[in-house]
Order: sequence, then structure tokens, then C-alpha cells
Amino acid sequence: MRKISETTVRRLSVYLRFLEQFDAQGQMTISSAELARRGGTTSAQVRKDLSFFGSFGKRGLGYSVPELAARIRDILGLKRAYRVVLVGAGRIGGALVQYPGFRERGFHVTAIYDKDPTKVGSRWNGLLVRDVRHLESDLQKEPTDIAIVVTPAEAAQVVTDRLVHAGVKAILNFAPVQLSVPSDVVVKSVNMAIELETLSFALANR
Repeated sequence: MRKISETTVRRLSVYLRFLEQFDAQGQMTISSAELARRGGTTSAQVRKDLSFFGSFGKRGLGYSVPELAARIRDILGLKRAYRVVLVGAGRIGGALVQYPGFRERGFHVTAIYDKDPTKVGSRWNGLLVRDVRHLESDLQKEPTDIAIVVTPAEAAQVVTDRLVHAGVKAILNFAPVQLSVPSDVVVKSVNMAIELETLSFALANR
């Protein structure tokens, strides 16, 4: 399969959310035009995005909502559960641990780590905050699929190096710093300041 852009994958996630809403409402079919309108794109873009992964729907009849939702879940790898560890028991970390959407999508936070002795040993959303000193030994016994890094900028690269050394291949980074990882490790960074700046640009250039 040819390389798929990140923007295409993001649109698939958007399509899936609308399809699940339609499915819950009992709607059985949907057109590319309606999916495009909800997703803020064009029907041609919807058809192009889906065409990367095979043939969907029938001309004049549209797409089967439950069938297309199931196919997109499969494309996004959502037919299995993922183990997730979180490093950094601060305010953002606490909010992420309590977010119900992770578990609904099959992402199960199984461990939280921090170095602060006032936090280590406490319970967050039913999970014990572990001492980050035990990160490698714990991951050797309990391998994880994804790590979320929510540390201060100055600690993020060191923590990432430890996670990579322990075999983690996917990292979601909330620290305001660019992380360096080997080519076989995927990092996605969430920089809230940049997101706000894109909004300020939109406001300034309306």
C-alpha cells in the first residue's frame, strides 16, 4: 500500500466519529456529500481518502454506515486493545488519565509514572502512581504499546530515550520540545501553544 498522509488518517478519524453518530441514530446509509459536509471537506476528497484502502459503497446508493464504520476501525487498527503508559503526573497527565474516550477507543492506560515523592504511591483514577526509576524494569515485565510523555521540557528527551530503550515504538508527546528518536519509533507531538497560534492567525486574517 502506498504511503498515506497524516492528514488523510486524521480525516478518517473524523469520518469514523460521524459514522458512529449516524449508526447510533439508526441511519443505514450515507452519501459522500453528506460525510464531506459533516467533515468540512469535499465529496471528491472523501472518495479519494477511502480509495487508498479499496472499494467502498455503490454509485447512487452511498455507503453502508455500519459497514464503512467497521472498515475504518479496521484501517485505523482499532479492532484491538492497546496498552498505554503515562509519564508525568501533573495537571495535564491527570486530565488525560481521567479522559473516558481513551478506553472507549481501546487505549487502556495501565500505568502512571512520576519522580515526585509526594505523588508516587498516590492513586489517580484507580491507578497507582509509580516511581519513574522503575520504568525500564516494569516495561520489561509489562510491555506497552504506546507511551504518553507529559514531563517538563528538560526531562522529556531523557524519558523518551528510556522508553525507546525499553522497546516502546509509539510516543505521544505533550512536552514543549522536539524529540529525537530512531527511525522505527513514531512520535506525535501535541503543542497547545502552536494550536492556539493557528487560531490567533485565523482570527487575525478573517
